[in-house]
Amino acid sequence: MINKVGQVMLYVNDQEACMKFWTEQVGFTLVNEHSMGDMKWYVIAPTGEAQTSIVLHNKELISKMQPELNLGTPSLLFFSEDLDSLYQNLVEKSITVGEIVNMPTGRVFNFADNEGNYFAVMETK
Repeated sequence: MINKVGQVMLYVNDQEACMKFWTEQVGFTLVNEHSMGDMKWYVIAPTGEAQTSIVLHNKELISKMQPELNLGTPSLLFFSEDLDSLYQNLVEKSITVGEIVNMPTGRVFNFADNEGNYFAVMETK
């Protein structure tokens, strides 16, 4: 039986730049950095008590190793207890953000990473 999501694989073109985007601009923590031969990957997670982490993999290298994999960006929805402060923080760091909209499930906005991949954030209380 599966009881939780452990890691989400995010395949990126520039691992170093993406790791810096998530840690320096969004505020995630670098949990681990691994390498094995030519392969290197970063494990990042929201700061605090995160149960799920994101692994930044080199898209080009993975596509050569396993061409059958879908290397598209996963549709991730993050939660925030202070949506307005997070939104303002991302705007101040010149991160591309969408408008905050009211959905039946709560207020939400999206933002783009440094490679143009979009992610959503929903307010939780």
